[in-house]
Amino acid sequence: MAVMQHELTLGEAADLLSRALPGHRVEILQGRLIVTPPPDGAHALSLTKLGRAFDRAGIERSGLEYVQGIGLWLPHLPDDYAIPDFSVVDEDFCDALVQKNCYAPNVFRLVVEVTSSNWTDDLGTKVESYAEAGVPVYIVADRKHGEVLLYRDPENGKYPAPQRYERGQQVPVPESVGVSLELPVDTLLDSC
Repeated sequence: MAVMQHELTLGEAADLLSRALPGHRVEILQGRLIVTPPPDGAHALSLTKLGRAFDRAGIERSGLEYVQGIGLWLPHLPDDYAIPDFSVVDEDFCDALVQKNCYAPNVFRLVVEVTSSNWTDDLGTKVESYAEAGVPVYIVADRKHGEVLLYRDPENGKYPAPQRYERGQQVPVPESVGVSLELPVDTLLDSC
């Protein structure tokens, strides 16, 4: 009996893992396969409250939408993509589908990550990847260190040093996003 061997591509391995691990987030960042377990209640509630804040700020009237967990195609390597926790995108983002439920980076105005067990990716690899993709605003609710970081206006594929916000403060969403609001740090860090 002959045995055929087939070496999986990174993209094929990601697809297999996505099917084998329901609820887990599978991403390819800078050529590395990343698997994140489902979010905890505080993480999920932070994103719900974030959506409500954008609703109150009138996101529907701005020609934008917010979405959770859609793919952002990354330019680093051919199979790279991320799945941000929360994104503000152009209203017609569906027209920018690249592949695998991932959309072109030019339709993303803002991405938000709430750290989980893979917090080092949110604070390192994703900062680099989102900057290279030209995402104008990246907010990280860093639950590990108790602060929120605001990255904005990448130049030459890099964000300048982030603005840091502590508990009790408000994070101003940059006007370039297209919606005017401030986000409470405490809500982003711990909604439960």
